[in-house]
Amino acid sequence: MKSITVVGMILLAVSALLFYLTTDFTVEKITISHVMGVMAGIGIGLIFGGMIGYISKGSAIKAEAKKREFKQLQKEKEELERQTLEIERQKAELEQQKRNPQI
Repeated sequence: MKSITVVGMILLAVSALLFYLTTDFTVEKITISHVMGVMAGIGIGLIFGGMIGYISKGSAIKAEAKKREFKQLQKEKEELERQTLEIERQKAELEQQKRNPQI
């Protein structure tokens, strides 16, 4: 939404500058072509803003998916480390039982 606003403001500023440069900035000099130019500028701004918004939303979705995947991998890593520690503990207990058999 921000990108639509920014592009719209830029195009509105460009159209105001062009209007100022082509006329002596009086209300009587405004013609239908000026109104059409402003409407075209707004339309172009909305088109560009929509494309920019679509691209930025896609990037945000991809970044969020990567974050979720990274968190999932971290959880899996922690689970594997816990399993490894449990296996090592069980091996140590078995070794100790082999060394010191109970009578």
